[in-house]
Amino acid sequence: MMEPKSLRVGILTTDTPHHTRFVQALSEKWNIVRVFEERRAISATFETNHTFEAERDAFEIDHWFGGKPTGLSDVCDVQTFSDLNGEDAAAAMRDAACDVHLVFGTGRIDQHIIDLTPDRIVSLHGADPEHYRGLDTHLWCVYHRDFRGLVTTLHKVSPKVDRGGVVMKMPIPLTKGMQLYQLRKANTEICIEISNRGLDMMAAYGQFISQPQLYIGRHYSFMPAVLKDRCVKQFAEHTATL
Repeated sequence: MMEPKSLRVGILTTDTPHHTRFVQALSEKWNIVRVFEERRAISATFETNHTFEAERDAFEIDHWFGGKPTGLSDVCDVQTFSDLNGEDAAAAMRDAACDVHLVFGTGRIDQHIIDLTPDRIVSLHGADPEHYRGLDTHLWCVYHRDFRGLVTTLHKVSPKVDRGGVVMKMPIPLTKGMQLYQLRKANTEICIEISNRGLDMMAAYGQFISQPQLYIGRHYSFMPAVLKDRCVKQFAEHTATL
C-alpha cells in the first residue's frame, strides 16, 4: 500500500467555490501535484441563470472561506487552459507526471487525454449515470421529484460521456428545512469523501475497481431558468417533510 502523499494526483476542474473547496480538502491528505483548470466557454441559447445560484455561491463562500472569495490559485498550483483536450494541456499533464487524475465539472475528455493515465482517470458525476447523464443532473432529479436520485458517482472516464465503469456511489444527505441553494455544498462534501475513498483504493490496490454500467441514462442539457423556479419550490417542499 502506498502512502497518501506518495501518490501523485492531478485534478481537472473549473474555478468555482465548490471546486476550490474540493481541491483544498483533498490537499490535506494527498499530494495534489497540479490542478488543470478549464475555461472552455459553453452556454445555452436560452436563459439559465437563476437567483438561487447567487445565493448558493455566497453561502458556500461564507461557510468554507469565511466570506472571502477564494479561487483555485489560492489553494494550489494551477495551470489554465481554454480546452483540456488541447495539445498544450496534454503537454502540461505529461510534464506533471501524475499517477492518477480526478475530473470534476469539466467538458468531455477525449481519448488522448485518457490515455495519459489509462484506467487511472476518474470523474465525479452528479446523480446515477445509468439514469441521468449530461448537465445539471441533480437539478433534473429535483425537477422530476426523484429525491432518491440525489447521489454522487465516481466512475472511470470514457470518451462516451458518463459511460465509464462505476467505482462507487454515495447518497447526498438531505436534512429537514434544507434549501436548494445548500444542495451543492452537501454534494461537494460527498465528492470529497468519495474521492478520498477512491484514492485510498488506488493507493492500496494500484487500481480503481469498477463495475460496468448496464443501462444508458437519459442525456440532459442545461436546465432553463424558468424550470429552476419549480426546483426551488419542490426541493423545499420535500425537505420540509423530512
